[in-house]
Amino acid sequence: MIRTDSMRGRVALMVAHCAGMVDLVALPLWVGTLISRFRFDPQQAGLLATLFLAGAVLASVLTAPRFHRLSGRLVATLGFAASAAAFALAAGSTAFGTLALLHGLSGMATGAALSITHGTIARSARPHRLFAMAGAALGVFAVIFYAVVPQALSSAGGAALFATFAIVMGVAALAALFAFPSPEAMPHAERAAARLTKPVWCGIAGIACMALVQAMTFSFLERVGSDHGFSAAAVGGVLVALALVNLLPAPLAALLERRWRARSVLLASPVLQALLTAVIMNATAFAAYAAAASVFAAVMIFAHTFAFGLLAWLEPSGRALAATPAMMMTGAAIGPVLGGTIVKAAGYGSLALAAAVLAAIAVFCFSRLPTPAQTATQEALA
Repeated sequence: MIRTDSMRGRVALMVAHCAGMVDLVALPLWVGTLISRFRFDPQQAGLLATLFLAGAVLASVLTAPRFHRLSGRLVATLGFAASAAAFALAAGSTAFGTLALLHGLSGMATGAALSITHGTIARSARPHRLFAMAGAALGVFAVIFYAVVPQALSSAGGAALFATFAIVMGVAALAALFAFPSPEAMPHAERAAARLTKPVWCGIAGIACMALVQAMTFSFLERVGSDHGFSAAAVGGVLVALALVNLLPAPLAALLERRWRARSVLLASPVLQALLTAVIMNATAFAAYAAAASVFAAVMIFAHTFAFGLLAWLEPSGRALAATPAMMMTGAAIGPVLGGTIVKAAGYGSLALAAAVLAAIAVFCFSRLPTPAQTATQEALA
């Protein structure tokens, strides 16, 4: 049996995390390619990305409650393999209807595999640390992705994007087949007693709000730069810088795990995220756009690492965090099509107002989260 604390198990989980969270890396290039290469309008392009994310949400909602009854290796292997097949078919199509169906199917397959991955990480001995390692791997993946894929798109056209996704999912399927670990055991009585409390639900809602702002802004990060008159080379450089910056937040979150309170990090993060959205969408100077865009995704990665560790502590069975794709992608699924609709109706600047409203909701939700010290005091007084 492969364990989560073994090198093989950790590598498999990191590869699976990178493949399952591909939208967090690729969304601006994904939507931008659908607009520029496939000639879809912003609303159509956002809808295709939304179908992938909605499929992942549905699969996660169905998979998470059954986490302890499913074979992690089997579900992860089959899920990533099915997603690879769907993206391979997408690489050979340009019809909106066909691409819509394949986006939905690949999203469902990916979501099931990612749910098992995150549930397994949550049941490890140090979930904050292991999730931070997976986040660091995602940063490395982002650097490689933006070093290779834009050039492939230039030489091979839009189909290269889906071919790349198919390869990524295929590699994850092989990693899961040969090295996916078994989660740490949990006594049956303790597992049966575990339930989702109100603070856990508030944490889930707050992450979903941040994910909505992330997807809504990130989907049009490349397009807004181009439409503001910045050159393709300059915008491409910003995407590369973003990928490099994304190497930092997860290791930093691991380093600060016991020095910064998770609740404080989560209260500040939505505000910073909304401010960065306002700069990105309204900046007329390239320097301001580049600075804000380069660190935008890092805020979500940093905050999500702390949220993952705190929720794993509040709900130790792993079922809540097996639903991580649902809590992330419910917001993310709405983001591309909502962002596209807002941009189409009122322009890029209006996204800043939407981000501010969602940030206020997220801060309220995170204010309901306790700290470990607060909970220990409450239990001592009970």
